[in-house]
Amino acid sequence: MDLGVAATGLLTGLMVGVTGMGGGALTMPLLTLVFGVPPLAAVSSDLVAAAVMKPLGAAVHLRRRTVQPKLVGWLCLGSLPCAAAGSLLAGSLGEGTQSALKVVVGGAVLLAAITLFARIVLSRRPSTSDGTRVRPVPTVLLGAVAGLVVGTTSVGSGSIIIVVLLLLNRGLSSARLVGTDLVQAVPLVLVSAIGHVFAGDVHLGLVGSLLAGSIPGVLVGSLISARVPDSPVRVLLGGMLVTTGLMMLGTDVLPGVSAGLLVVLLGAVVPPLRGAMSSRRAAAASDRREVVG
Repeated sequence: MDLGVAATGLLTGLMVGVTGMGGGALTMPLLTLVFGVPPLAAVSSDLVAAAVMKPLGAAVHLRRRTVQPKLVGWLCLGSLPCAAAGSLLAGSLGEGTQSALKVVVGGAVLLAAITLFARIVLSRRPSTSDGTRVRPVPTVLLGAVAGLVVGTTSVGSGSIIIVVLLLLNRGLSSARLVGTDLVQAVPLVLVSAIGHVFAGDVHLGLVGSLLAGSIPGVLVGSLISARVPDSPVRVLLGGMLVTTGLMMLGTDVLPGVSAGLLVVLLGAVVPPLRGAMSSRRAAAASDRREVVG
């Protein structure tokens, strides 16, 4: 067992357990950048490991009834066939296009970072919806796009889908958002993994090392998720995604790490400043009303 790969699995398992996000978006880039695993082998092995890890988090939410079944059904209708197509596409790329796959994954990781911060912003806005309304056509289209991305790159089953779910259904609570995403990710990742088993380059030793860390990680993360402050974890995750995404695109280590740290700093500073400014505006408006009255 590779202890470094197991530690990577532990980190991503904790992230998935606490936030529902960050599995493929962190694991595949770290395997490629830190451990030198070829991109296709990293994608394939990560998907097979996720097919074992994701059901553990999903089971917790099913037991707590924090899942929107109709959303799961419509998402899977679009995602499953496209995930199978994406995994076969990745497996047919061959050695000559590994660098292209690396660039695609880098772009997907940066997209995941953008959508993560979009969720942080959107979740601060109130919604009048109770979260029960489902929009079938946009949801199926979301599932189709996400399935293709996940099947090809192993990125997006949590990081991208969970944000667009919030765009489609702002009334979903955070718990139902994470639970719905994790449950729909189980068949999505499973279909993608099966495609990579037949057409990809799965390394069983790599899968074993990932699972040795990710299984206890996702269990611990699920147990402590209610006690861990949500925003700081997501800001840190966003910084890590920016760093790994830029490095996958060919950026040197120092600029990539600097960009990630800048994102973390902005994520930590900007929301409190916005909150303080909003409070001041509200206080000023109240004072004006008192003067007029």
